[in-house]
Amino acid sequence: MKALTSTDFHFEGQKSVYHGKVRDVYDINDDIIVMVATDRISAFDVILPKGIPYKGQVLNQIASKFLDATSDICPNWKLATPDPMVTVGLKCEGFRVEMIIRSILTGSAWRAYKDGCRELCGVKLPDGMKENERFPEPIITPTTKADEGHDMNISKEEIINQGLVSAEDYAKVEDYTRRLFKRGQEIAAKRGLILVDTKYEFGKRDGKVYLIDEIHTPDSSRYFYADGYEEKLAKGEPQKQLSKEFVRQWLIEHNFMNEPGQTVPDMSDEYINSVSDRYIELYEHITGEKFDKSVEEGDIAARIEKNVSEYLKSRA
Repeated sequence: MKALTSTDFHFEGQKSVYHGKVRDVYDINDDIIVMVATDRISAFDVILPKGIPYKGQVLNQIASKFLDATSDICPNWKLATPDPMVTVGLKCEGFRVEMIIRSILTGSAWRAYKDGCRELCGVKLPDGMKENERFPEPIITPTTKADEGHDMNISKEEIINQGLVSAEDYAKVEDYTRRLFKRGQEIAAKRGLILVDTKYEFGKRDGKVYLIDEIHTPDSSRYFYADGYEEKLAKGEPQKQLSKEFVRQWLIEHNFMNEPGQTVPDMSDEYINSVSDRYIELYEHITGEKFDKSVEEGDIAARIEKNVSEYLKSRA
């Protein structure tokens, strides 16, 4: 199976390109952006050495569906998906924070809680909670958005005081975050899943706040299976989940958390294919649709270049 791990396109009107951890973003005439979801995978702020086949298609198609399914809640950047791995949308000035919302104590929040932390990003946490227990209501724990290295936890007050987001815009972004998450939870519940936590990114264009980037994908979100959740919680057993956390856990088991002296463990073809299968499993679960592998046949980069160029020509 093939994986697209790098791109080097030259589209008509292209001003620049930004290569992120997973997405390559092409700026067209400082007006729209072409966002390519590659098959790269990152964990602990490191891009892993091998790509995951079909991952980019999974992420792009899930995000596209959720952008459409939430467009009545807030405006978003999406204009079109001319290719299974590409979304084209409005160029916005992104806020330098990510809005993380959590409904269950798990992942990095649990690791901090277990170490005695009782306040996360200015939000006080109750004593006596267990791993994977629901919060009384979802909590928002923002982080700074770093171009390189680790994103850092930050409170609402610090965001406003540092001028990262104005008080007025933050109030709007916080409201959008809660409403988007509620909609995501409702959609997940219909599919027998729990949307545990996720992150949203927002930006501005012509004075208006937009939802940007991906939404409700396994890279930005964590899903548990609803069936068996309460039973596993009562027994203190790990939850069955669909998210990128299983990759992080595999790395931790192989002594890698991107700490000094650690090296990324070798990823066998068997392991890579199992990760690919997990991404496809989430796609089919959350959308209720069969995943189409046929589009990945042939030269992936050539297909993307053709599809995007034709779309841009149609806009001219």
